[in-house]
Amino acid sequence: MTAESSSDLKFEIGHVLLIDIVGYSKLLITEQREQVQALNETVRSTTQFRASVASGMLVPIPTGDGMALISRDTAEAPVRCALEISRAVRSHPAIHLRMGIHSGPVSDVTDVSEPANVAGAGIDIAQRVMDCGDAGHILLSKHVADDLAPYPRWNPYLHDLGECEVKHGRKIFLVNFYTDELGNPEVPEKLKRASRQPAETPTRVGWPRLIKIATLLLACLLAVIAVITLLHQRGHLPSAQTLTSPAPTRETPAADKSIAVLPFVDLSQAKDQEYFCDGISEEILDALAKVEGLRVVARTSSFSFKGKNAHVSEIAQKLNVRNILEGSLRREGNRIRITAQLIDARDGFDIWSDTFERELQGVFAVQDEITRSLVDALKIKLAVGLTARPRQNTEAYDFYLQGLYFSNKSDEESVRKSLSLFQRALDKDANFPRAWTGIAKAWYWLADVYAKPLEAYPKMMEAASKALALDERDAEAHCYLGETKRILDRNLSGEEVELKRALELDAKSATAHLIMSLFYSAQGKLEEAVNQIQKAKELDPLSPAISYFAVGRYLATDRKDEAIAEGQRTQQLDVNFQYLTPPLAGAYSAKGKFEEALALYEKAQEVTHFPSSGMAITYARMGRPADAQRILDQLLAKARTQYFPADSIAAVYVALGNKDEAFRWLERAFEEHSYPMYTFLFDPEFRPLRSDPRFADLLRRIGLDSAAALERLKSQ
Repeated sequence: MTAESSSDLKFEIGHVLLIDIVGYSKLLITEQREQVQALNETVRSTTQFRASVASGMLVPIPTGDGMALISRDTAEAPVRCALEISRAVRSHPAIHLRMGIHSGPVSDVTDVSEPANVAGAGIDIAQRVMDCGDAGHILLSKHVADDLAPYPRWNPYLHDLGECEVKHGRKIFLVNFYTDELGNPEVPEKLKRASRQPAETPTRVGWPRLIKIATLLLACLLAVIAVITLLHQRGHLPSAQTLTSPAPTRETPAADKSIAVLPFVDLSQAKDQEYFCDGISEEILDALAKVEGLRVVARTSSFSFKGKNAHVSEIAQKLNVRNILEGSLRREGNRIRITAQLIDARDGFDIWSDTFERELQGVFAVQDEITRSLVDALKIKLAVGLTARPRQNTEAYDFYLQGLYFSNKSDEESVRKSLSLFQRALDKDANFPRAWTGIAKAWYWLADVYAKPLEAYPKMMEAASKALALDERDAEAHCYLGETKRILDRNLSGEEVELKRALELDAKSATAHLIMSLFYSAQGKLEEAVNQIQKAKELDPLSPAISYFAVGRYLATDRKDEAIAEGQRTQQLDVNFQYLTPPLAGAYSAKGKFEEALALYEKAQEVTHFPSSGMAITYARMGRPADAQRILDQLLAKARTQYFPADSIAAVYVALGNKDEAFRWLERAFEEHSYPMYTFLFDPEFRPLRSDPRFADLLRRIGLDSAAALERLKSQ
């Protein structure tokens, strides 16, 4: 039986036997080579294998640490092979095998010159069945066992194990196949650990007992019908017409049209395509985010589950979504194979799945196919067609995905590496707009922390402008250009135009809402700033960066308890995330929990090897000016040899009651175009300066209506 997939691959039902060498990864390279060679020779020496291959009904596929045998005949063929292989491998006592068998769709296996050419749910599920076993096990899916059960010769060897939990909490019903001599009669350790051992060793139910069970069920059914009839006659049930009317077709409620895209798993043999898997996942996520009526969780939150064996239900609960997209990607040279599954988190079952195989040049079409398939599966109508992708240079795209991978990290080395990779993408294709956006993003996160503002922001402005010249609909580029208009040009109305355009293009952009929050904060519109940061949190609930900035917005509006709760949440999301200063420490200090604050500041200092201004401010609040001055002296020494935000030093002087020095350092921050001063000037640290005329003058010079801004603050 064959079918055409949406990717033009032909699929047929294959009966798949997967064989795995147990403990392969722990062997020396020479031992691995010897065992694989011995396995191949053993398999090919069996009668069943030779006969099936000769008839064209069995196809062997090497898998690196084992083998896959795909039969076009019946489910009996792989079982016979498994028995013969188990018997033959006894002559190699050092080799321990486990096997998994399942019947399901596999791609056309007429050409197996490349193992990556073979794909499909039949292989994927056989892999999961096999993974549940230990050395010696021959495990079958229930589908295969049901196909074998009617044959008396197989029935005695089929032993139900029950359900085994596999990836993301999904469950597969397993049957252990063993004889008196072959196979492994023990319950797999994975099932033992899950406490799923049956009360007694179950065997497949015989026909006499089935007849008894059927008779009992029929009697129960007749009794239920009699009760329903009686209740209906007494008016306790709706009419028979109502009872027998067809159930409505399954339709996802509008509120449930939500999805999280998990990073695809790298199945490439060299395991060196993580950046490519992440990039493809993010590209699909970005395309879905533009679909009207679909709520898409932002990248940071979805990708926070990378490498974690979290249940689908747990992921859905934490991200507040109904659907999960997961998948895998294998890249061999210039060919890629992508397998994707859309899972309904309520029951863990697939809504849609497919496998796509292409040359690398076809990756852009695959992304669009997956997006359209997901939209169809979720019964969402596209308000507009997907934007046609121009032909792109695949080498440039590969460098871009590598740059994107490193730009999503927070350390200076990674972010600077992303800059060079984005530039290499542009060397291959100078008209690649997203590479320019990547450069703008990198400079945004380098500025004020790892690079001087007047070094970073001009480069950020140039890159964002070039991105928009090539693609005006790039919402993220509008955000970065807007920030440079405020920081470099002191043009707040210019930034507002850019941010509104970004949200017009992508109202679901967590980045746009985050930056809009900081934009409102810079004007003293603190409640609006809180509202925007909360929208960003809804879109990207597990982002430590958004949580970090949310702490400051809560403190600015005197919501100290909320700030502490959010700071604790930031630590839960990423214990090492602190960027400028540990957010929870600042919240503790504002609340008067000074010892807790100092403990966090000291812990951060172990990583940065330098104290923070927050530690000095905390000492000042504790009535320990000498300790505060000691920290301040260290900050001043640092500022003499390298860039350090002048507004941070100004905040310490405010805490020590020295307004003149505070304003002197704020003047330096003004000249250096320090981002924090342009964003956090209305934060609590600077409240003692608000009544000073110099403060109003400073606000005027950074582009604000100082009188209106200060009046707003009085009512908050």
